[in-house]
Amino acid sequence: MAERHEEDLDELVTERFAAQSLVRPDADAVERAAEAALRPRSLDEFVGQRVVRDQLSLVLQAARRRGRAPDHVLLSGPPGLGKTTLAMIIAAELGASLRVTSGPAIQHAGDLAAVLSSLEEGEVLFLDEIHRLARPAEELLYVAMEDFRVDVVVGKGAGASAIPLALPPFTVVGATTRAGLLPAPLRDRFGFTGHLDFYADDELERVLLRSAGLLDVPLTHQAAHEIASRSRGTPRIANRLLRRVRDWAEVRGDGSLDLAAARAALEVYEVDRRGLDRLDRSVLEALCRRFGGGPVGLTTLAVAVGEEPETVETVAEPFLVREGLVGRTPRGRVALPAAWAHLGLTPPSETGTLFA
Repeated sequence: MAERHEEDLDELVTERFAAQSLVRPDADAVERAAEAALRPRSLDEFVGQRVVRDQLSLVLQAARRRGRAPDHVLLSGPPGLGKTTLAMIIAAELGASLRVTSGPAIQHAGDLAAVLSSLEEGEVLFLDEIHRLARPAEELLYVAMEDFRVDVVVGKGAGASAIPLALPPFTVVGATTRAGLLPAPLRDRFGFTGHLDFYADDELERVLLRSAGLLDVPLTHQAAHEIASRSRGTPRIANRLLRRVRDWAEVRGDGSLDLAAARAALEVYEVDRRGLDRLDRSVLEALCRRFGGGPVGLTTLAVAVGEEPETVETVAEPFLVREGLVGRTPRGRVALPAAWAHLGLTPPSETGTLFA
């Protein structure tokens, strides 16, 4: 039941980020192709995450000088910050092939054993959402990462025996949005762990200007700043908003992506000046207008906005809390002064004492 609940939460997050990125389900393949075309192909092209970039560069350079596969790499952080891109860059910097799979796709130890036994020397194995690996597969991965060996079980019952199968040296790159769910034995087998943080607006502007050049669209610096400020600190969202602004400019404008076009397009797609979308504003409206700023319980708040409690808690709340718009207290959720100001409302005088 716990595993099923975990899958449900991840599905909610996936659906939510698809909504945030304004991509229709039937456009997924086109959007993925567009995102792939905009991905940096080297650490020098990668914008932002300076600390992780510098540390990773040292790891890769040292491995190349020794002529050996680098230590296993774990990348953690919220969706859309570049974990998959960095995995591709690691393989490219090493001149190695990249094998891609994910935790949910590996349900049995045999599934993982089949992947591992087919790896070539120096190959990079990218495991996305590694925290969702099945427990038997996790235990098999421990030995493979540490000893480059898998034990193939032959037979059943009392007559079963394990035959060790040697593996060529390889590098695992694991990515997770929920590092706290990784068991300690698995975490400890990664020689390098990097955490990706949300981007600053000036970094997102650089991402957007680079992407506009690759898309061959005339994006002004003012428009880039406007899009960046509404992108929730996430390059994936910034690039998708850029494509939506391009669509508006081509259909309703004169083809140029200036400040007026950016603002008009983002208004059509209901992304406000702080990057809040429909659900975010619904949560704030409910807290302030219906419940006087709170505190209000999660279930009650979810019913008020017509969503499941898990959706509000795992998808909307992290951004609202990070922006200082909503607070979580033992008594429930409360609207902070910035939320009232964002909605143009005057908070009741007692709201400021809720954290006392």
